[in-house]
Amino acid sequence: MSAFPGPCEVLRSGARLAPALLRSASAAVQRARSPHPDDLIAVNLELVTLTEDRAVITWYTGIPGTDDGLGHPLPALTEGEIVYGTHPSRLNRTASEDRPTAHHQVELTDLEPGQTYYYQARSRGTAATPTPLHLVRGNAVGTSTFGFGSSGGPYCFTTPQPPPGRHLLSVALCNDLHLGETTAGLVGGFPLLRGVPQQPGRAPYPELMSRALVEEARRRGADVLLAGGDISAGGGAHDLGEARRILDGFGAHGEDYFVVRGNHDRSRDNAGFQTAFPADDGGPGYFARDLGGLRVIGLDTYVKTGNGADAGGLGPEQLAWFQARLREAPDQPTLVFGHHPLTVRDSVFPVTRGQQLDRRQARAVVDAYASAPGVFLHHAGHTHRNKRTVLSRAPHVTQQEVAAAKEYPGGFTLVRVHTGGYALNHYKAGDLAARQWSERSRRVAAGLWPHHALGRSVTDRNSMTAHDLSGITGRA
Repeated sequence: MSAFPGPCEVLRSGARLAPALLRSASAAVQRARSPHPDDLIAVNLELVTLTEDRAVITWYTGIPGTDDGLGHPLPALTEGEIVYGTHPSRLNRTASEDRPTAHHQVELTDLEPGQTYYYQARSRGTAATPTPLHLVRGNAVGTSTFGFGSSGGPYCFTTPQPPPGRHLLSVALCNDLHLGETTAGLVGGFPLLRGVPQQPGRAPYPELMSRALVEEARRRGADVLLAGGDISAGGGAHDLGEARRILDGFGAHGEDYFVVRGNHDRSRDNAGFQTAFPADDGGPGYFARDLGGLRVIGLDTYVKTGNGADAGGLGPEQLAWFQARLREAPDQPTLVFGHHPLTVRDSVFPVTRGQQLDRRQARAVVDAYASAPGVFLHHAGHTHRNKRTVLSRAPHVTQQEVAAAKEYPGGFTLVRVHTGGYALNHYKAGDLAARQWSERSRRVAAGLWPHHALGRSVTDRNSMTAHDLSGITGRA
């Protein structure tokens, strides 16, 4: 974990979190008192993915009055459906699942760009209610507040326009696989924040989620996959080797997918990471590759000594190399990825220096971006959340933090690159076992994890940006 936050951060976060913790405890007491275990509750409704022509919506059905030991109701298997339409009083279209489940995922297709839709998710006649994001004044279910205050909606979203121009290629962004980890959400120095383990008899969740990610990325049409660090939980050779075997299911390392280190991947000599994911020439762990006119730059953001809890660092040699690469071709369409974000804004939890790149180096990177109009996207992990930030000193660059692959919400972000712009869309892993673990691991941080990880708005995980990318020819 990161170094301890300052007093102001602690007070600010404490003021936010204390009421929510009390409400969570009160809700647990009410669940324990429920005398109707055969009833159904439909909760945690989320509009996860929103593109110009489709939407992916998830929710959970449970048995009230039950508890899985983590303050979460036991699953209730039943059918789920979405009724929707272009007017709240005319929900005349239906999309449904093909089998009973407690972990519902329904995809709406054939939507029209720029159209407003109203929808309600139902299971056995019970309307699903949203994941609450009151701590961050967020909205898990739509692009407007329509339907809030009702019991189950309908809720509302407006589809975006597609990226301008012709589609060139799609790139999957993922990070924080943490192979070898056994308990999600353990926080050093905070014993009251109880971690969440996998259920007995089930596959280790980092392996389960990583395999599901690879499968889902391929299914969603990714041509290239970028894994942005913390591939392992502790830099162990076995865990990194297992990660290599899983990612090889996507394609060839160095051709179809690319990997950089995170602070958890550190070891005394870095031998484990270099053995699992060797550089072409045995060189450093940072690189630049040309993929049909798209320049991909991978950064190693922990080239330093330390215990991993302090700020990330590129080292002077890597920073100079990076600045030189941008200077030599400032207009080339460029996507940069590395583990530590350049900046961390609007976090519900205390922000410490260990959550981002060293501030001086981050400023140097942004200054380099300001002089390189071809750079359009900076992908980061480490914070385990979905967050879109436009860099004010380089407004043509979007920093996209992507939630951890290993736990709730569990998945990746797909970049659909067109000649005139790009779309960012977050997808949960669709495998049923992955959906089960994702629901279980939302109990991280005493159940407050969705306020942090999901993204406070739909646009934190789904967006479209115009940018001239006509210099990309696409992969052969």
